Amino acid sequence: MSSVAITKETYLYWYELMLFLRRFEEKTGQLYGQQKIRGFCHLYIGQEAVIAGTMSATKKGDSLITTYRDHAHALAKGMSAKAAMAEMYGKATGCSKGKGGSMHFFDKENNFYGGHGIVGGQIPLGAGIAFAEKYLGTDNVNLCYMGDGAVRQGALNETFNMAMNWKLPVVFIVENNGYAMGTSVARTANTQDIYKLGLGYEMPSMPVDGMDPVAVHNAIDEAVQRARRDEGPTFLEIRTYRYKGHSMSDPQKYRTKEEVEEYKAKDPIEVVKEKILQEKWADQAWFDEVAAKIKAEIDEAVKFAEESPWPDPSELYTDVYVQQDYDFIKD
Repeated sequence: MSSVAITKETYLYWYELMLFLRRFEEKTGQLYGQQKIRGFCHLYIGQEAVIAGTMSATKKGDSLITTYRDHAHALAKGMSAKAAMAEMYGKATGCSKGKGGSMHFFDKENNFYGGHGIVGGQIPLGAGIAFAEKYLGTDNVNLCYMGDGAVRQGALNETFNMAMNWKLPVVFIVENNGYAMGTSVARTANTQDIYKLGLGYEMPSMPVDGMDPVAVHNAIDEAVQRARRDEGPTFLEIRTYRYKGHSMSDPQKYRTKEEVEEYKAKDPIEVVKEKILQEKWADQAWFDEVAAKIKAEIDEAVKFAEESPWPDPSELYTDVYVQQDYDFIKD
């Protein structure tokens, strides 16, 4: 049974959050095309219900760690659109001082621990954060996201073993959008049911409809409750879909337009909007007001990024490990 009720306010929150994430990512893609944003860039368009359902079922003290498709997770946890956009511009006012870019967002104040470019590299880190929470005696839970390609990494098996052995408060979440870059899940392993990987460790594991924020909310809520009761981790395979390519350089020749349109027909933003209208929880004026507010916030973030300074050259030597005392060499 869900400990966090789904109410009218939940639906209104879901709609506004998902629309904000969608518009932010659309603007990001547009700016990338104008070469204002460069380097690697992976958009979240289509997968918004995953993070929306997560946020409504968790609390501020819970932490998130994820892959390089990280914009939505960071923004949902509270990172400002200005800090996010400035980071993608490579500006000093960005969340990682302009030195991380799209793939390396970080926001300690909001318990968002990246943004990781190494495929699967965040999996043991998520368990490590959970270990720290347990050691400190808090009731906070870590939500550790990964893509369907990352589950083939050996680090996942090592982490699952330790997390179960120590009953760590972590929820492992596979955002299964069907493709590891351009390789379908069906071509990477004998089983397409990724959640079954957790069963070998007797870890509670299940598939979830990632196009439905209600299903995500309920699954996350159940997993988080288990973790707070000191009963250990859960493994969720949240089945979702990205409408855009793996990255901005992806020609998407590995899937058909019909397949993409099939998923767009059940777009979670439109499904939630339909529910709100059906229940008469808001009228068209409210939707227009939300859209205008979001546009203004994103436009302001772009202006902020455009006008922000580049990092000073001295920043090359900060936030890195370096041996500064070489006297021992002379001795």
